[in-house]
Amino acid sequence: MSKNITHGFYLIKGRSYHPMEDYVVAQFKKVESNELGLFAIFDGHAGHNVPNYLRSHLFDNILNEPDFWKEPTDAIKRAYDVTDSTILEKSGELGRGGSTAVTAILINGQKLVVANIGDSRAVLCKNGVAKQISVDHEPTTESEDIKNRGGFVSRFPGDVPRVDGRLAVSRAFGDKSLKKHLSSEPYVTVEMIHDDAEFIILASDGLWKVMSNQEAVDTIRDVKDARSSAKRLTEEALGRKSTDDISCIVVKFQ
Repeated sequence: MSKNITHGFYLIKGRSYHPMEDYVVAQFKKVESNELGLFAIFDGHAGHNVPNYLRSHLFDNILNEPDFWKEPTDAIKRAYDVTDSTILEKSGELGRGGSTAVTAILINGQKLVVANIGDSRAVLCKNGVAKQISVDHEPTTESEDIKNRGGFVSRFPGDVPRVDGRLAVSRAFGDKSLKKHLSSEPYVTVEMIHDDAEFIILASDGLWKVMSNQEAVDTIRDVKDARSSAKRLTEEALGRKSTDDISCIVVKFQ
């Protein structure tokens, strides 16, 4: 990248009996005359097929939208919708599981377009201060929408609010059996990267369950290397007894 922007990621499997269900994308690529940084975390549930499909297809679908360069917010919303429809159509092949997503596209080192569904989160550090630039889609905060679609929110079984007593997020890709009661519309925001932007953290909820945004920023602010930063965050989450899969990407702007 022309501005010496660096990135690194680190993943660690949680203590559950199922295989790892977190997937990441972290790469730079040239598209026409533009330098793009493509970063994403997909946190799967009830199987790894859906997050694996997203890793292979979501960014292509976004960049294939004809108005991506002029209207990135609208293009990303359409691409998320198209991708979700395809996942549902392929449920015989991909299974009935689902996935959260947080995606970040860095355009020419200057414009950052972040989108998410579910509870994987993006946090930007500006002059040492954490700024969350995604929205956690939780059943309790969207319970009216879920009820209006014919669903319900329950803490049984277990102690976490879940859609129809089954899913702990209110928006996700896939989940065919719950789709009538779930949304797959992403929250999208655009941030211009100025000199006060130090780095961005993308991470699955295995990190955010045990760390606040500011704690995460403070943990790595003195770490120069991006991959070492991602590793330190995952190890800190483990030290705080997180039992979930943990995946983390750090992009350093300076």
